[in-house]
Amino acid sequence: MADTSNGKIPFSSFRADKTAKICVLGHRGLVGSAIVRKLREIGFTNLLLRTHSELDLTRQNDVESFFASEKPRFVILAAAKVGGIHANNTYPADFIAINLQIQTNVIDSSYRHGVQKLLFLGSSCIYPKFAPQPIPEDALLTGPLEPTNEWYAVAKIAGIKMCQAYRIQYGWDAISAMPTNLYGPNDNFHPENSHVLPALMRRFHEAKVNGAKEVVVWGTGSPLREFLHVDDLADAVVFLMESYNELGHVNVGSGKEVTIKELAELVKEVVGFEGQLVWDSSKPDGTPRKLMDSSKLAKLGWTPKVSLKDGLINTYKWYLENVKQ
Repeated sequence: MADTSNGKIPFSSFRADKTAKICVLGHRGLVGSAIVRKLREIGFTNLLLRTHSELDLTRQNDVESFFASEKPRFVILAAAKVGGIHANNTYPADFIAINLQIQTNVIDSSYRHGVQKLLFLGSSCIYPKFAPQPIPEDALLTGPLEPTNEWYAVAKIAGIKMCQAYRIQYGWDAISAMPTNLYGPNDNFHPENSHVLPALMRRFHEAKVNGAKEVVVWGTGSPLREFLHVDDLADAVVFLMESYNELGHVNVGSGKEVTIKELAELVKEVVGFEGQLVWDSSKPDGTPRKLMDSSKLAKLGWTPKVSLKDGLINTYKWYLENVKQ
């Protein structure tokens, strides 16, 4: 068995063989679709993709037989049950059980069927509600979680720990990455349950189309948030698959903060809405600040390339072409 006392195991290149079979799970979502675009862009020709109807990752026997027959060399696990505060509060059992099932089935089958390397994607919600800002990787498990998404967060923490456990016990190369707030093509623009950036984009667009004089936004606009274009995350995933081979999980963020007010003004400009922006300060602001410390990844040699404005222009173009008006 390899010496895994420092979490490192024998290393081999991810990018060397463009015909290697790479399984991207969750390939139709915001993250998975960006990873597929990136892999194709750099020349990978043998991507293994399955929809939920073709492969239900919660069914252990189905996952087992898929890995036994297909034998991918690399696995990127971007599949998860996700949702906003309302969904997490309404369906806590679904959020913990489905995510634990997906992770356990995929990670275990990957190891037992000879996958060379696996990357597990989590979320910044794994960190304590009152974590220090910016949030370093070692803030994990140092305090209580945000109650509105703790079921999802606990499942994601279990995924990180499972990758670490398989590395320690079996000398198997499983790594984890935790992205900040993501946006871009294939985002969820649903009127009720989308995140702040796509929600603003949709509202400004509809106000522009309908000739509205104003758009009302909740809160004061003062909270600070960090956003990363999903194409940058995909680039970071390829970088980590090639260059990272250690026990600890890695934060993936832009390192840049913007107030919700600044974000709203920028989205308004990109969409071309010319009416007034009105803040309803009677509504809650949420957490005042949430920034990831991505210095570990920067020291490894990766930094994001897409500016927020360019990313918003790209996202709005995708919205106009793909979201039913």
